[in-house]
Amino acid sequence: MDRIAVRGLRARGHHGVFDHERRDGQDFVIDVVLAVDTRAAARTDDLTQTVHYGEISDRLVDVVRGEPLNLIETLAERLAAVCLAEPRVAEVEVTVHKPQAPIPHPFDDVTVTIQRRRHEQLG
Repeated sequence: MDRIAVRGLRARGHHGVFDHERRDGQDFVIDVVLAVDTRAAARTDDLTQTVHYGEISDRLVDVVRGEPLNLIETLAERLAAVCLAEPRVAEVEVTVHKPQAPIPHPFDDVTVTIQRRRHEQLG
């Protein structure tokens, strides 16, 4: 499978287990790598034969801005479901970055990365 990636997609959300995270919100950064067969799109030069990464990015941002969740693991799962709702996406890798996580020590980033396949969503 070919890969289409969107990396560094930023949106403000209110996810976390602490009251201040839900109240104040924080920035989340999303990376998705979509497994897609791009041969038909390449052959025809037709956007309808591939995944429109602008539209899928809009839907991913809507999820991050949407319902507050306790865990970024849950957020990653919901983002994967958005990607797999695209018929041409066979597999997705989602990384959720939480660079402002409430850790009282210097750190660069906290991430959760998941991989999901279409057949797993159907079961």
